[in-house]
Amino acid sequence: MKSLTITVPSYNSEDYLGRCLDSLLVGGEQVEILVVNDGSTDQTEAIANTYAAKYPSIVKVINQENLGHSGAVGTGLRHATGKYFKVVDSDDRLDADSLKKVLQRIEQWQKNDTNVDLIVCNYVYEKSGEPPYVVNYRKAFTDDKIEGWDETSNFGLTQYLIMHAQIFKTSILRESHVQLPLHTFYVDNLFAYQPLPLVKTICYLDVDLYRYFIGRDDQSITTKNMMDRIDQQLLVTKLMIDVTDIYSLNNPKLTACMERNLSSVMSISSVLLLMIGTEDALKKRTDLWNYVKASSPQLYRRLRFHRVCGLTYLPTKIGSWATKIGYNVARKIVKFQ
Repeated sequence: MKSLTITVPSYNSEDYLGRCLDSLLVGGEQVEILVVNDGSTDQTEAIANTYAAKYPSIVKVINQENLGHSGAVGTGLRHATGKYFKVVDSDDRLDADSLKKVLQRIEQWQKNDTNVDLIVCNYVYEKSGEPPYVVNYRKAFTDDKIEGWDETSNFGLTQYLIMHAQIFKTSILRESHVQLPLHTFYVDNLFAYQPLPLVKTICYLDVDLYRYFIGRDDQSITTKNMMDRIDQQLLVTKLMIDVTDIYSLNNPKLTACMERNLSSVMSISSVLLLMIGTEDALKKRTDLWNYVKASSPQLYRRLRFHRVCGLTYLPTKIGSWATKIGYNVARKIVKFQ
C-alpha cells in the first residue's frame, strides 16, 4: 500500500500542472498521484499523460467529463489506494522537505503499528510581489506529538482547520461518507469538516507543507467571484450545519473546533450577502441565520453571541458599516482577495 494518495483536480491547467506534479514526485514510490482531468479543453490531459508514461508506478491519469472541483476530489477519493489522502490543486504545490518529513513519519507509524487519523501541517499563501504568509497551528497542537482532542489547546482567533492543512486517513474519509455537491465551489469547507467526529488521534507536524498560490483574477476566493457564486457558498454552509449535531459529540474540544469552522463559513456568507446589498441578498442573509436557529437553537446562540461570526450580523446601519470595515480588515489577514 502506498503511504499517501495525492489527488490533483485539474481543469485547463496546462500553465501550471507540471510545476505541481514536479513538487509531488519528491515523494517517490511512497506516493500515488492521481491527476483527475476534469474535462479540460487545453493540453492538461497531454501533460498528465507525459508524466504518467514517465512515472507509471506513481502517476495515474483519470479522465472524466467536467464535474467541477468537487467532482474531481470525489473521483480521486474513490480511486485512492494510499493509507492517507491529500488534495493538491493543480496551481498549487507542496514543499519538498516538508513532504519528505510527512512521509518519513507515516512510514515510521506503519512500522510501529501506530494509528494517526489526521495529520495537520502549516500552509503558506504565495502571491507574486509579496512575501509568503505562513499559517501555523502551534497554539493548538504540540509539534510531532500524537494527541487526542482532549490534549489540544486553543486555536488562534481567526484560525480553523482547512483542507490545505489536513491529511486524513483514507479510511476516515470514506467512513465519513462525505459527499461533495457537483459543480460547486467552496466544498473544501465541507471536506475539512464532516470527517472530524471520526478523528481520534491527530499529529501536528510543524512544517510548511502546502504552498497555496493566490493572486489570479479567476480564482474562486476573490471577493468578486465569491459574491457571484454566493448561492454555492450558502449551499455548503447549510450542508455543514446539517451534517452533524456537534453538541452530541461529548467532546468539548472537538465541538469547539467544529464550531470554529462553522463560524468561519457563517462569517463569510453573512458578510458577502451584506456587501451584495440587494433586497434579495439581505433576505437570504436573514434566512440563513433563521436556518441556523431552526436547525439548532444551541448552535444559533453560540454563533450569534459567542463567536466572531455574530459580529457579522449586527443590527442598524452602523452595525452593517462596522461589519464591512471588519471584513476588509479580516480578508487581509485570511487572504481573501
